[in-house]
Amino acid sequence: MKIAVCDDCQQDVIQIKTMFDREHDVTLYTDARNFIMDIEEKEVNFDLYLIDIYMDAINGIEVAKRIRGRDEDAVICFISSSDAFYRQAYDLYAIQYLLKPIQKDEVEKLISRVSQQMSKDKASSLQFRFRGQMGSVPYRKILFISSKEHTILVQCQDGNVQKFKGKLNEVALRVCGDTFFRCHQSFIVNMYHIDRLHGNEIFISGYRIPISRRYLPEVRRRYQEILFEEMD
Repeated sequence: MKIAVCDDCQQDVIQIKTMFDREHDVTLYTDARNFIMDIEEKEVNFDLYLIDIYMDAINGIEVAKRIRGRDEDAVICFISSSDAFYRQAYDLYAIQYLLKPIQKDEVEKLISRVSQQMSKDKASSLQFRFRGQMGSVPYRKILFISSKEHTILVQCQDGNVQKFKGKLNEVALRVCGDTFFRCHQSFIVNMYHIDRLHGNEIFISGYRIPISRRYLPEVRRRYQEILFEEMD
């Protein structure tokens, strides 16, 4: 697990690091500005962020807001000498709030909780490898998946497109079911993001996706089922 610890007290970050097993990759920051620079400019990502609330340069709440602004699913844990910021932590969907002095058993419980969440997220995400790096996209964020010249293109809700080498047939075996449907030789769509279906086209967040004749009956059937689900 990749973990970031941001606290402007060097003694505290060193002590916290000793509470993690060696299997975890822990990066320490004693300057919140350097931490934000790595996240926003270098686009460094972590599985877990431990952030001290009371820091001189930028307080931890503001740091967490910056992280949350670029990654709404970031797993954030606040560390503090006071419980005065519980409300703000709740508003930022912090997974936990640890009071100093932090105990090792609390850290172990946190890691166990985050590991369980990561396992659930992995089961509901499209996993892929691109240029030697592992990536994943939660299924709920995918509008549609297409292929072009042996490259898979994953169109996300936020406008980003994730790319990796592969065959759409292989992706279809992994994702197609009640949520994702093959509608064309080159397209798989998330049925729950469809705005409307007209003729042999799917309209989804401003995109027009063609439907091949062979897939049209099943796509129409599933689309009608989802409409009835939403009515209920």
